[in-house]
Amino acid sequence: MQLPRIEHQILIIRGQKVMLDSDLAELYGVETKRFNEAIKRNVARFPEDFMFQLSSDEAESLRSQFATLDERTSTKTGRGQHRKYLPYVFTEHGSIMAAMVLNSPRALQVSVYVIRAFVRLREASLAHQDLAKRLAELEEKTEAIDARQDNFTQSTKTQLRHILDALNDLMTPAASPKQPIGFVPLEDKSIK
Repeated sequence: MQLPRIEHQILIIRGQKVMLDSDLAELYGVETKRFNEAIKRNVARFPEDFMFQLSSDEAESLRSQFATLDERTSTKTGRGQHRKYLPYVFTEHGSIMAAMVLNSPRALQVSVYVIRAFVRLREASLAHQDLAKRLAELEEKTEAIDARQDNFTQSTKTQLRHILDALNDLMTPAASPKQPIGFVPLEDKSIK
């Protein structure tokens, strides 16, 4: 049994990592119908956090997302390759309990691989969460630096404008009032 194959059968539905009843039945070496019969005979061992049945919308969405799941999740009625009932999904704990209910050597042996697959996915998920957190921190720091840079740039532009205005004022001499030519009477001495 290869772990990567099992890991690809683990889906996220309703925010939980789960496996379809048909996938577990195949791994444990029984028909899906017989697998579900065994589960229903021991339904008290499967609370909602161990197992739940997909709604018709969830099953249809799952079927449309994964073309390879057509025959496993199709809920069309009638005889043939399509399922008559909505599929059940099992969490990590539910898959262990299913192996115990089946109580076959193969189911018990394969359940170890199933659990390892769930654990590896959990570890990968934690690593991704850590990376996402670090990325968010970097984005915040970048935004803060960008804001400071914008403030610095605006402040620098304002200061440079004041300096250039002052230099222009110094370069252009102030126009001094011209002295009138000729004799200026005393009462008009105010004009210089």
